[in-house]
Amino acid sequence: MANFADMTGATSLDDGPPVVLDRREGPYGEVVLRRHGELLQIIANGCFLMDTSDGRSERLLVDAARDALDGRAEPAVLIGGLGVGFSLAHAARDPRWGRITVVERESAVVDWHRDGPLSFLSAGAFADPRTAIVEDDLVAYVNETSDTFDALCLDVDNGPGWTVDEDNESLYSAAGLASCARVLRPGGVLAVWSAQPSSEFEESLWNAGFKQVRTEEIPVDRGVPDVVHLAVRPG
Repeated sequence: MANFADMTGATSLDDGPPVVLDRREGPYGEVVLRRHGELLQIIANGCFLMDTSDGRSERLLVDAARDALDGRAEPAVLIGGLGVGFSLAHAARDPRWGRITVVERESAVVDWHRDGPLSFLSAGAFADPRTAIVEDDLVAYVNETSDTFDALCLDVDNGPGWTVDEDNESLYSAAGLASCARVLRPGGVLAVWSAQPSSEFEESLWNAGFKQVRTEEIPVDRGVPDVVHLAVRPG
């Protein structure tokens, strides 16, 4: 593995063209970490996923799920997708969470956090004894795990209608939502990040048997607000 300190270079960053820090080919295609000015960006198969510019929506994703749990003691949360680490880092800063499990299918992303350029965001969370990192495909994990959680926070796509790859589409289908409900304890909360609201997805959540379905908007500097879709598994 290349030395990440050598790849990141000087700490004084300009706004020139993006610089690729690492590029990997894996079972799901190409994943790239690049630097653009002061930002670090993750690109999967040519599709921009996220960067280190903000994190408001990822924090809301975690907080909205916790708040919907109505004060449940030491709830266990499953975070789908490690990304740049905003969701994990925010959850780990909150002592009210009990167990924090993150499922990430790209080993490169885990490496970038464990001892790479993204560790500045997630080192504390990785060292937190509550945290477990599972390298697996989320669709497979929710279908197969025997573990259960109080909250499931999904941030693996740009939204239910804008998936990173076709395999993820099944996660938002009737069968996929049934699997999400299966890993939630009674009264557990499903929170799904999306780059845009979707009334069709809200309807899918109702049809899957979830209750208290609602959508929270997160203001952005330009364009349509990001949203978090929230739904509760009946008790």
